[in-house]
Amino acid sequence: MTTHQDYGNKTPGSQVANEFSDNIKDKIVLITGVSPKSIGQQLVMNIAKYGPERMILASRTSSKLDTVASEVKKEYPNVSVDTVILDLASQASTRKGAEDVTKLVDRIDILINNAAVVDSELRRTEEGLEMQFGVGHVGHFLFTTLLMPLFETSAKSNKAGATRIINVSSEGHRIGPVRFHDYNFEGKQVPEEEQPSNKQARLKDGHNYSVWVAYGQTKSANILFSLALNDRFGSKGIRSYACHPGAIQTDLSRSLNQKDREFLDSIVKGEWITLDQGTSTILVAALDPALSKPQKGVYMSQCQIADAAPYTHDLDIANRLWELSEKLTSGQTSHL
Repeated sequence: MTTHQDYGNKTPGSQVANEFSDNIKDKIVLITGVSPKSIGQQLVMNIAKYGPERMILASRTSSKLDTVASEVKKEYPNVSVDTVILDLASQASTRKGAEDVTKLVDRIDILINNAAVVDSELRRTEEGLEMQFGVGHVGHFLFTTLLMPLFETSAKSNKAGATRIINVSSEGHRIGPVRFHDYNFEGKQVPEEEQPSNKQARLKDGHNYSVWVAYGQTKSANILFSLALNDRFGSKGIRSYACHPGAIQTDLSRSLNQKDREFLDSIVKGEWITLDQGTSTILVAALDPALSKPQKGVYMSQCQIADAAPYTHDLDIANRLWELSEKLTSGQTSHL
C-alpha cells in the first residue's frame, strides 16, 4: 500500500516529487529515454528540483540529451548532470553505455527504464530482434543487469528497499503475454496460452507482425522483469516496480500509421493526461518509502499498486523470460 491512497491519475508528478523530496536529496538517479518535451525530460526536471547528488541522462541522441541537460543546469545549477549515449537497439552500444556509467559513479540509487519504441512496421535491432521487444525489454535487461553491482553498492548504504529499479510498462500489457514460441515475429506457431485473450487483437492469417501484439508482449515483459528482479535481489534491499504512466501525447507514436493512430485514439477515448501527471505513478514507485516493503504485486497504475494480467505475475514465466533474455544477450551480463 502506498503512503497516499488519495493520489491518482490526475496527480501531478511535481506534487509527488515535492512530497517525497527527502528521498531525492543526495541520491544518484539514472533515467533512460530522455529527450526534449518527453516524459523522460519531465521526470528529470521534477527530480532535479530537490537536490539529487547526481543525475545521469541516457539516450541515443547526444543533441537531445544536451538540450535537456542544459535545461537542468539552467534551472538547477547546483545539480550535477551527466549524459550517456545509449542506443538500446544495439547491444554493443548498450554495453558501452553501461561501461560509461560505471566510470561516472560507484553506485546508482534509482534507475528509471523509460525508453521505448512503437512502430507500425516490423523493424529489427542490430542483433535482429523485433524492435519493440529488443529495445523496450531486452535492451533494458542487458543495461540493468550490467549495472547490478552499482545497485548492490547503493543498497548497502540505503534503507532496505530504497534502491529502486523502475520499468515503465503500460495497460497495453493486457493485449497479450510474452510469445515465447515466436517472440521475434517470424511466423512460427504460437500456442493458445501465448495468444491475446481478445481474438480481434491476434495476428491475421498471412501476417507475421502487429504493432499492438508486439507492444503487448513488450509491456508484459516489463512487468515480468520487475517480478524477477524482486525475486533475485529483493533480499539485498533492491526493489523494482513496473508502471503504467497513463495516456500521454508524446512523439513516441510518431512511427504509427494513420490506422494505428486511430486505433490508439479509440482506446484512449480522449482521456489524455499531461506530461507532469504522466510522471506521478513512476515517481511514487521510485520514491514512496511505503513501497520499500514487498507488496502484493509489482504493477502500478494511477499511483497505486494495481492488478495486472495473470500472466505477468507468474514467477515461473518471469524466470523463463529471464533465461530467454540471458540467451538473447549471450549471457554476458556481469563482465564489467
